[in-house]
Amino acid sequence: MNITDPVGTTADHRRTAKTIGPDELPELAQTLLNGGFRVALIAGHDDEYQLRAVYLFTAARDRRVELTVPLDRSHPRVPTLARQSFSAGRLEREMRDLFGIVPAGHPLPRRLVRHFHWPKGWYPMLKDAGDPSEFGDVDGPYPFRTVEGDGVYEIPVGPVHAGMIEPGHFRFSVVGETILNLKARLWFVHKGLEKLFEGRMPEHAIELAERVSGDTAVGHSHAFCMAVEDARGQTLPEDGQRLRSILLELERLYNHVTDLGALCNDVGHGILNNHALRIREKLLRINADVTGHRLLREAIYPGGVRVNRLPDADELAKIGEDTAETVSLALGHTVVADRFTGTAHLSRQQAADLGTLGYVARASGLQVDARRDHPFLAEPSPAYHHSRTEGDVLSRFLVRAEEITASIAMITRQVAELEGRFVGRAPAVTARSGSQSGSSGVGITEGWRGTIVHRVELAADGTLTRVKIVDPSFFNWPALPVALTDTIVPDFPLVNKSFNLSYAGNDL
Repeated sequence: MNITDPVGTTADHRRTAKTIGPDELPELAQTLLNGGFRVALIAGHDDEYQLRAVYLFTAARDRRVELTVPLDRSHPRVPTLARQSFSAGRLEREMRDLFGIVPAGHPLPRRLVRHFHWPKGWYPMLKDAGDPSEFGDVDGPYPFRTVEGDGVYEIPVGPVHAGMIEPGHFRFSVVGETILNLKARLWFVHKGLEKLFEGRMPEHAIELAERVSGDTAVGHSHAFCMAVEDARGQTLPEDGQRLRSILLELERLYNHVTDLGALCNDVGHGILNNHALRIREKLLRINADVTGHRLLREAIYPGGVRVNRLPDADELAKIGEDTAETVSLALGHTVVADRFTGTAHLSRQQAADLGTLGYVARASGLQVDARRDHPFLAEPSPAYHHSRTEGDVLSRFLVRAEEITASIAMITRQVAELEGRFVGRAPAVTARSGSQSGSSGVGITEGWRGTIVHRVELAADGTLTRVKIVDPSFFNWPALPVALTDTIVPDFPLVNKSFNLSYAGNDL
């Protein structure tokens, strides 16, 4: 059955874009949400003479609807979508903090990105923002929710931590050891990354994309390059797409293996963490052999991909067996199994309401995967049916373990397809020469944490005028406090690792 979308085409049509007025937005958005679309991205734009808000809605079968809302620069306001989509509400708050575009009627209008020291009225993404003024008229302390009652007390943690992790403040309201409420306050490492893209040629901006989140070099560079190629009208040959797919799965492998070991370590089984690190080192050496870089950087570039050699399928098969034995030892240990099982439950409904992505969503029973929903290969990935989807730590552990098996199988299949005709460099076939003024493109890929979305706009000379990035951690961070409700404080490190969200990817 075809669902007719509100912009005048059937929802089976792959791409639709329309410019609308602010008053049209809520009804059109609701129709799309009712039709199975999700809010994938909301981006502010400064065209000097006016502001714009761009809304990207996506759905399975690679359907995309883009709504552009021109705004009065002197009074930029859009009707909020926060009551229709939790994710939209947070993206709106980010846009307001960086562009000054107000989501009118937002039920939670407090700031999201802005911290105490940001001067009031200074919106850094505006073209005329300039440098921030001296500290003075600042926003003031963040309004944390206060929980009161007999025996209730607060535990503040961070933003500076004892480990080598990025800063984040966690404020626990607890009774005894039981967590009643947790507020995660992030955005301590705002880098102005999206603004750094502006004015660069895409070929000179790929290093920025690779460093959005250091452990996701392939995921973000792939999404960025797909967006640029979409804007330029370029199509990569199928063999080049296969090479990119192999790199994505290699990145998924070393990160998932690392997480399996870290989860074991958080319940006191350090020897299994050592085994996982041993396996990780093997995978990093494979990465170096394949691309010349242990973290797989400099392999994907706008218009192509380059590798030194294909990974050895037999070597990966042995790593798969080694990983499976480590997983078996972990779950065969009663303490590990007991600490994992039933801890920090995130229900399917909660995961859906919050708009979670990646292994967090799949561990709660949601079939969300850009490899299937937005495929770039001729043969999209099948739906993965995981053995446990209760949304607890054990489910998130097993989803990773099962995805390691699936990734090795996928790499093996692509290597076999490329056998005998492998070339180390696969350039793109250009369907349209150059770029057009105001041309835009979107790249969607399944990074190891979940779906990554990049949207770019190019000037007539081919330089980037706007890059909007959405890392899956932006969608998944709100799920962590929900899962921790009624969990004990000592389980926080374990639960936090089971989500393993990126601070850097969240705060651009």
